[in-house]
Amino acid sequence: MDSVLYTLPESIRGHDYVTAYYYIELPRETDVLKKAGRLAVGQTIGTWVPVPGITEEIREKYMGRVVNVFDVPSLDLETQVTEEVRKYIIQIAYPAVHFGGDLPLMLTALLGNDASTSALVKLLDIVFPEEYVSKFQGPQYGVQGVRDYLGIQGRPILLNMIKPCTGLTPEEGAKIFYQVALGGIDIIKDDELLGDPEYSKPWDRVKVYRKAAEAAADVTGERVRYFVNVTSGADHIMENVKRVVDAGADGIMVNFAAVGYSTLKQIAQTAGVPVLGHAAGAGMYYEGEMNGMASPLAAGKLARLAGADIVMVNTPYGGYPLCHQKYMQTLCQLTLPWYHIRSSMPSIGGGVHPGIVEKYVKEVGRDIVLAAGGAVQGHPGGATAGARAMRQAVEIVEEGGCFEVKAREKKELAEALEKWPYVS
Repeated sequence: MDSVLYTLPESIRGHDYVTAYYYIELPRETDVLKKAGRLAVGQTIGTWVPVPGITEEIREKYMGRVVNVFDVPSLDLETQVTEEVRKYIIQIAYPAVHFGGDLPLMLTALLGNDASTSALVKLLDIVFPEEYVSKFQGPQYGVQGVRDYLGIQGRPILLNMIKPCTGLTPEEGAKIFYQVALGGIDIIKDDELLGDPEYSKPWDRVKVYRKAAEAAADVTGERVRYFVNVTSGADHIMENVKRVVDAGADGIMVNFAAVGYSTLKQIAQTAGVPVLGHAAGAGMYYEGEMNGMASPLAAGKLARLAGADIVMVNTPYGGYPLCHQKYMQTLCQLTLPWYHIRSSMPSIGGGVHPGIVEKYVKEVGRDIVLAAGGAVQGHPGGATAGARAMRQAVEIVEEGGCFEVKAREKKELAEALEKWPYVS
């Protein structure tokens, strides 16, 4: 046994290794230990054939190491093996010196060399040592910082995204913004599909939406915050961030799955306002059974590490067939203690309506953003009534008691429940 290539977990503990967990399926006759070894070498110092120049010093310092292989189910006797395809969890440690705080290089090291290693794997999780995570600032605001910034403590935060998703000029969007703001929503953001088209530049939206927010505040006494979508190409995204912040944006929104985690990190470190990371498009990372990453990693841990203060996550309740376990694990990745990294506030999106508010609060807690789109603009009484119904639902949940009984006393909420029934 090669004592450099194969190691025990205790031997790397306290050293600067990033440890990856993979799922792999192999023909019954394949030697999984050798396969794991080729993956560890191929993703660090070697390739598919032996090459000159690899010294023992290079192997010691720079080679990946196989830490563990677990078969699923756990079998110890050949007589127990009946399937022609075996399933395994492989644990490999990578020297962090190869990529430091560079997220693109880290993902390349962990996933990007499949053609060379000939290993079709799915990345399940990454365990980062504290030394590695110290290179990252994480969310600049985090859960409590977002609450302090908005001036909202205790209750869930309400968010609406302007609908229709695209096709509106800033002035047309501002009219909808005003109607929504009158109903008691806390944050209004762009839809993830609206970024930087010629007919609606993000800095122009900031200017007119601010006026709409101020006009609504004159009526309600509460000022809605606007998070503007800056998602665009690498050639001008940071210029867009500067321009919208200079124009008075309350927050930034970016589709991190499309622009990349390192771009999210750069925005979070420089914007100066809270950043909402939207997971639109993240399915391309995790929907494959035998490649990509697991959803709690792609849509949770890495977004938090990169610095998103709020992260829009999918749920099993809005029509998307996400496993409930993965949904809950994603929430854990965003919120549980993790070295010095602040928690990201989960934003629940997709199919959110007043009748499901109590279910989300019971299941997730109050440190969430409830993102309702169609249930606001699609309310029978209009956008103001839709926003008011969401606010009434939150207030009833905060008061306690029977939701369905109390909801009958609220006109807008009762109308909403006729269209979108209560979900227990």
